[in-house]
Amino acid sequence: MLPSVDVFAHLTGQPGAVETLRSAAAGVGMTHAWLFTGPAGSGRSVAARAFAAALQCVSEPKGCGVCTGCHTVQTGSHPDVRFVVPEGLSIPVALMRELVLRSATSPASGRWQVLVVEDADRLTEAAGNALLKAVEEPPERTVFLLCAPSDHPDDIPLTIRSRCRVVNLRQPAAEAVAELLVSRDGVDPALATLVAAAAQGHVGRARRLARDPEARARRAAVLGVPRQLSGIGACFDLASGLIASAEVEADAATAQSDASERSAMETALGAGGTGKGAAGAVRGAAGQLKELERRQKSRSTRAQRDALDRALLDLAGFYRDVLVQQWKAPVAPVHEDALPMTGAAAQRWTKESTLRRLESIMECRAAIEANVKPRIAVEAMLLRLWQG
Repeated sequence: MLPSVDVFAHLTGQPGAVETLRSAAAGVGMTHAWLFTGPAGSGRSVAARAFAAALQCVSEPKGCGVCTGCHTVQTGSHPDVRFVVPEGLSIPVALMRELVLRSATSPASGRWQVLVVEDADRLTEAAGNALLKAVEEPPERTVFLLCAPSDHPDDIPLTIRSRCRVVNLRQPAAEAVAELLVSRDGVDPALATLVAAAAQGHVGRARRLARDPEARARRAAVLGVPRQLSGIGACFDLASGLIASAEVEADAATAQSDASERSAMETALGAGGTGKGAAGAVRGAAGQLKELERRQKSRSTRAQRDALDRALLDLAGFYRDVLVQQWKAPVAPVHEDALPMTGAAAQRWTKESTLRRLESIMECRAAIEANVKPRIAVEAMLLRLWQG
């Protein structure tokens, strides 16, 4: 017999949320719509997927992790659980209408029909309206699980939020993240402690830093930016470097899936065929290939912005550590391996100028989120960091 592996085991540092979800899966306090909120890396999607597995669990207690229901949900193959994972900048209305329609059918084999929407804050207005209609009049055995960041609650319309039971997740402590990396991924304890602090509570980011030397090298390059701000020219050069690094990281993350998708579509459309009409079929498929390229470009743009945002958070952590040393605050540093640099900066700058620098990074992140061109936002930020 396989050992029991609780589906909530990897939801780090969220005992209250786990208790709520476990009780609901057993029938206590269950409702048709749930909204998971929390800062980046807190485990919103992990919680939603674990809850979906517990809802389809055929054993007791719910969420055993080894039964057919739990296993198929965790592998993404359960016929009654559908995941919406936005790859581009938004979730289009056509996709939401299709999934809502399919989720309204009776469960094929499970206890519920479950629709999990990760990053529900990316719903377009029309897609949100389509989801609202389903949430307002839910089918009897359908459950909607929505995930959204807590720092942008207005991104989820009030009409939807008011119909959901909200599960607030907190940022897990660095110690809890390090413990998870050691127990789950076999990471060296010293490295786990370092990357858990550097990731600022983001489990996925910590795992990437622990497993990918290139990710650690990119972080080291970002931490070197403050001491290279020697003039206007250096600001523009460093901005180009940050943008280029984000593009390289995004290309590496999407290249394989882009190639596989294009190859699969070309094969389905008859590429390489020699029979009668093969050439005409490929020409007629130009529109479908163009649509694929549009989706892939949107996914690449999102991946670039996500990579750049990770760099900005690393940079913000640097200035946060400087401020901590200036105030002699009794808190642990984010970048322990950069203490010599942050200590030197703490001696050179005033507290006010350090705070202005930190605020300029947050303003840059907000500008990019508001669709300001990343290069312009980053150049303006670096100029402010140089000027102090």
